[in-house]
Amino acid sequence: MFEKIWDQHVVLLRGAGPSLLYIDRHIIHEGSFHAFKDLRARGLTIRHPQQVFGMADHYVPTTSREPQEAATPEIKEVILKFDENMKWSGAHYFSIKDPRQGIVHVVGPEQGISLPGSVITCSDSHTSTHGAIGAMAFGVGQSESTHIMATQTLWQTKPLQMRIELVGRPKPGVSGKDIILAVIARLGVAGAVGYAVEYAGTALQWLSLDDRLTMCNMTIEAGARSGLIAADDIVFNYLYGRRFAPQGRAWELALNEWRALPSDDGCHFDQTLTLNVADLAPILTWGTSPDTGVSIEGVVPDPALLSDPHARQAALAALAYMDLKPGTPLNAIKIDRVFIGSCTNSRLSDLRSAAAILQGRRAVVPGIVVAGSLLVKQAAEAEGLDQVFKAAGLEWREPGCSMCVGINGDLAGANERVASTSNRNFVGRQGPGVRTHLVSPAMAAAAAITGYFTDVRTLMR
Repeated sequence: MFEKIWDQHVVLLRGAGPSLLYIDRHIIHEGSFHAFKDLRARGLTIRHPQQVFGMADHYVPTTSREPQEAATPEIKEVILKFDENMKWSGAHYFSIKDPRQGIVHVVGPEQGISLPGSVITCSDSHTSTHGAIGAMAFGVGQSESTHIMATQTLWQTKPLQMRIELVGRPKPGVSGKDIILAVIARLGVAGAVGYAVEYAGTALQWLSLDDRLTMCNMTIEAGARSGLIAADDIVFNYLYGRRFAPQGRAWELALNEWRALPSDDGCHFDQTLTLNVADLAPILTWGTSPDTGVSIEGVVPDPALLSDPHARQAALAALAYMDLKPGTPLNAIKIDRVFIGSCTNSRLSDLRSAAAILQGRRAVVPGIVVAGSLLVKQAAEAEGLDQVFKAAGLEWREPGCSMCVGINGDLAGANERVASTSNRNFVGRQGPGVRTHLVSPAMAAAAAITGYFTDVRTLMR
């Protein structure tokens, strides 16, 4: 599938080295001021504004829709500068007050910007999210963003191909977040470097589109260039009628092309991996990288058991930062705060799964819940999910990246331990000294109720 999409987008093929690819749709956020500055300095304009989409998400406040409420004057200026750049560009713009605004990787599929068979780029590493729609999607830097906006093309080296076959049916309480954490734990943070990863197998039929989006989102955490899943009727039904998807006769023509994209039987992959998802329990990370996921039924691993001295030293450093001891049962780890949100887990089904655990219960720790877009927020409020979160004692915020990366001011306190539905648990990512554990929305809700990491299956009704 990846090669089919790649071959359809090659503008200039070289025998060795990178090829020039046509980019169907480029998405940018307010951190793009470097790319715009470069464009203007070189006297360039946007070549195809109708194929560029901008929305503020990283720096926006989640307590208000007003830029004046930004955490600092500098952050306010970043938001206002993005307004100015987008008006200059003539591209599609979802401003902070636009009713369709949200996190780029939530709005993309939601608006039909993400389409099967397309090449999608964004100035954000988690662009691989859009691969769940059947697209070839990857993150780019600011200089690459400048090139795309000016030419609608980009030089790229073709990656190797990895197939991950998921078999079995996940048990209740096991989500796409648990599956991808298990995959990353198996591969390691560098196990997919140089690869495009395609997910396949019988397990996909049991996974919602939101689960698939979560999995492709975090594929980058294993070092992959992208993650993708062949589009099926679940995807087609989701995309039908969305604003930037093909309409009328164009939809029928596109559908015929999309149905021809899945990988052919017997095609070559450079590496394969099989995982039985029926064997999985809910997972959380214990360390400072996304590949430290272990079952909630287990204990904190002992670095002394690692044969690689570098891996052993890294594990010891992670335990010291996380203030954990080997052999500690994971369900004995006390938490200080929860965060439910991010481009990984802020869609409607994520909020539903968390609310189902919180319904009629009270959180014993503080936390915030941040919907992935204003449309998701409105849908959640129409179902009364916001009232469930508020009744449980959690804050219900406006859409944005929020505490995933914390550059908008949403941070945990020093040395606090956070159950987070985000995608990265690096040192200091959610604030100085903050200890981040990656979990699913349901597991975050369970931790909020008990104050400890808890097997959500014991709380499911």
